[in-house]
Amino acid sequence: MNQPPSTPEILVGPMLRYVDSTDATVWVEVSSPCRVTIRAGEQEVSEQSWGVHGHHFAILHLRDLQPGMETPYEVTLDGAPAWPLDPRRPSVIRTPRPDDTVRLSFGSCRRGESQTPVALRRIGADALVALAHQMAHTPHDEWPDAMLMLGDQVYADIPSRQITERLAARRRAGGGPRAVCASAGDGGDRDVSGEICDFEEYSWLYHESWRDPDVRWLLSTVPSCMILDDHDLRDDWNSSFAWRREMTAQPWWRDRVEGAFASYFVYQHLGNLAPRDLEGNEVYRALRSADSDAERERILGEFALSADTDRRTAQWSFTRDFGRVRVVMLDVRASRRLDPEDRRVMDPEEWEWTREACLGGEVDHLVIGSSLPAFMLPALHHVEGWNEAVSRDRPDKPLSARAGEWARLTVDLEHWAAFRNSFDDLVGLLTEVAEGRGRPAPASILMLGGDVHCSYLEEVELTSPRVIGSPTRVHQLVMSPFRNPLQKSIRLVNLLSRREPVPSLTRRLAEAVGVREPEVRWKVTDGIWFDNGVMTLVMRGRRATVKVEHAHVEWPAGGLGRALTVLPGLAPDSWGRRGRRRGGDDLDAKPRQVLRRTLIRELTD
Repeated sequence: MNQPPSTPEILVGPMLRYVDSTDATVWVEVSSPCRVTIRAGEQEVSEQSWGVHGHHFAILHLRDLQPGMETPYEVTLDGAPAWPLDPRRPSVIRTPRPDDTVRLSFGSCRRGESQTPVALRRIGADALVALAHQMAHTPHDEWPDAMLMLGDQVYADIPSRQITERLAARRRAGGGPRAVCASAGDGGDRDVSGEICDFEEYSWLYHESWRDPDVRWLLSTVPSCMILDDHDLRDDWNSSFAWRREMTAQPWWRDRVEGAFASYFVYQHLGNLAPRDLEGNEVYRALRSADSDAERERILGEFALSADTDRRTAQWSFTRDFGRVRVVMLDVRASRRLDPEDRRVMDPEEWEWTREACLGGEVDHLVIGSSLPAFMLPALHHVEGWNEAVSRDRPDKPLSARAGEWARLTVDLEHWAAFRNSFDDLVGLLTEVAEGRGRPAPASILMLGGDVHCSYLEEVELTSPRVIGSPTRVHQLVMSPFRNPLQKSIRLVNLLSRREPVPSLTRRLAEAVGVREPEVRWKVTDGIWFDNGVMTLVMRGRRATVKVEHAHVEWPAGGLGRALTVLPGLAPDSWGRRGRRRGGDDLDAKPRQVLRRTLIRELTD
């Protein structure tokens, strides 16, 4: 790490993580130990930062906020003003509005690397930056009430050029876990010397992703809910029993797991928790009460390793209620059961928790956030079912099973349809919710998905006789990526997967190996789109709509600026950079990024 400045400053954040009618939590990383204070109206709360691996954090719980109010807040460190950086751009806490309107923006898969013109041409506009620009010119009551971030907030296995250079320098100096450095030259998936591995290196990803000024302001003002996916640890994470057997045998695996889970717990998971759950979290309490950073590192490391080997150690899934809208965020990656005889996308304990979360409240809308889409594009759904059937790991593994495992990892056949027991259970749960036994059925069940680097809308029809006459409408809304475009060859596969005769042929392929569908059918109604973007759900009473927007770069000189980024030696690092602002790039140093509306669709009758 660089030597911290003598005066503490905010490195990441402040991030507004949780808000209800009277309470809010704000997460922050600071450069050195200090007392962090937040003032919001008449409320003031202070916490001493706590340290781990040379980094310093605080989570502050504001109480007794005024319902239905918007309150600017300020952050001081040891009494010195630290936030906002620009008084013309204040951060605010908005407790729920007095009416029953709820707005939730969502998406997944965001590469957080720089906003230079070359990067914007290569991986496109950043949907979060574009959303922040849009909010600057939008009435505040039309802002999102929360951001749902559905996985791959960081890419540990595909670091940016800048971080790759830092990793190389650190490896040359002998930095990082010894087994990671020793993997250089091993080839294939076994060489992780150029990937993120420990807590320090993971912190680089979070700093890169969340220190852009626009993203920083957005996350300081809009509460966020986050769930993990494979790139938070490594591509194909927990795809299969065979994958896990090979990876856990690598000498660097424990270091990778410790860095991934420890950093995820601190940077993402703690902020997901409601104040009561945060205060009751045993690991967080132990970190706060530890006598030294070394003791905290021991506690966090032991927890991270146990979270990988014992599923009972950690539950990453959580709920968040917004009036009569319930959001259930599902971990479908870390909690997998990979037993070849009973593969499940969630282990039995977490699945039972999911059932209780979905069936336990009387709501107008049930929103289920899963990093992985449940209802894949038709042909891909059938191929995943076929693949699971032929790839089952067993001692006498035939050639077909080995080929199936290769296909699974090569083209990412690892969604709900590749865990057929869980897919069938999910359809059964949705049917129970729509049936409304013993309570009113919700107006909608809205399945949110990411991961697949394209976006589309689907209507889902539950065909069980038990839901005849149910008022519940079921949709799947897939938004990916925020910023990480799909390669063109895979785009073609996605387009073909919904066009006949491909779905019919793949259905027969799956049926030939015994795959049978439960009581459900679905169809794509809108899309497929491949641009970076964001979707926003708007729910008023029992009505729900979705707004689809995609992000675009407004290049200077009518597009000439984009052309310059292609020419060697002429690509500028910025546009008229006048010096860096503290905490990130100059706002004037990048082309403007905007959201353009693609469509608005009604989701309920």
